[in-house]
Amino acid sequence: MTAFTDAQIEDALDSLPGWSQEGEAIVKSYEFDDFDAALAFMNRAAGPINEMDHHPEWTNVYNRVDVRLTSHDVGGVTDRDVRLAKVIERVAG
Repeated sequence: MTAFTDAQIEDALDSLPGWSQEGEAIVKSYEFDDFDAALAFMNRAAGPINEMDHHPEWTNVYNRVDVRLTSHDVGGVTDRDVRLAKVIERVAG
């Protein structure tokens, strides 16, 4: 598996509203009503993420969850990251 070019990342982001490229990663911030809702989102996402065996870098501050996806083994964004972003989008609803 090889890292996407910037053009490939741009194409992939067309199908991921709210996501953007940040260096060698794609990122998005999700905002929820409160801490409980943010944590519930993370818990709902945990199962599908584990099934993919490709884990995000994410942080939670009160009602916000910031997600950063990159494939460290190849040093950039790959199809795995795009597929994981789509899973996270489905879970976020």
